[in-house]
Amino acid sequence: MSDNRDKLTGTSASSNALIDKQSAMTWQKRWVAFRTIVFKEVRRILRIWPQTLLPPVITMTLYFVIFGKMIGSRVGEMGGVPYMQFIVPGLIMMAVITNSYSNVVSSFFSAKFHASIEELLVSPISKHAILLGYVSGGVFRGVAIAVIVSIVALFFTQLGMQHILVTVLTVLGTSVLFSLGGFINAVYARSFDDISIIPSFVLTPLTYLGGVFYSMENLSPFWQNISLLNPIVYMVNSFRYGILGYSDVNVWYSMGAIFAFCVVFYIIAYRLLMDGSRIRL
Repeated sequence: MSDNRDKLTGTSASSNALIDKQSAMTWQKRWVAFRTIVFKEVRRILRIWPQTLLPPVITMTLYFVIFGKMIGSRVGEMGGVPYMQFIVPGLIMMAVITNSYSNVVSSFFSAKFHASIEELLVSPISKHAILLGYVSGGVFRGVAIAVIVSIVALFFTQLGMQHILVTVLTVLGTSVLFSLGGFINAVYARSFDDISIIPSFVLTPLTYLGGVFYSMENLSPFWQNISLLNPIVYMVNSFRYGILGYSDVNVWYSMGAIFAFCVVFYIIAYRLLMDGSRIRL
């Protein structure tokens, strides 16, 4: 009996060791796949920096000059701060939203268009690793643009950071959310024209009406209530609160909503990736 118990114990220990080894190898494969996709995305962004990093800087500089200097001198103060300081957080968030979204939608659709994404789908790579890799690329570009535009803004006005945790979490949450949105758009797109519909007809109107250039206090009660239906209002105001300490909405509710949407969008994107039927053109 004792010998049988020893044999069973030895077999069980060997099985557990084998399972642990296989689990470690699985996680190592996932990490290698994730890291490879992220490095590929980052290299692509840096390799074509005149297309990925330079245009947002030029666009935001024009906004600073036209709206901040020329129009801002006539507006005076808004939200208790000079108009130039007031619009800077909104313009930074606008750049983050646009670039996080466009990076993933263009990169993934290009892989889909050239059928190179099928190599990933048939390989023994976790779908989570694929999705997180592309999203990380979008987050990298969004955060990089936020840093660059913030540096450019210092040439036009003074910027502080009243709440660093709120600032960082808002930028990261917004980048993740719109990177996931870009991924979903790329999955559904059937042509290059399809990837420009959402930015042109959804993101641009919502961004301009998201409190970037004005405070909701200047609106009538009716339009204030309508503005609350715009999700970008919460992102802009959360970031403005982190920089200036001023917000038109409850910041903690806003951040909770941002991360809740991230979870919902991730589930949708993951299911689309698992299904795979819309990925093949």
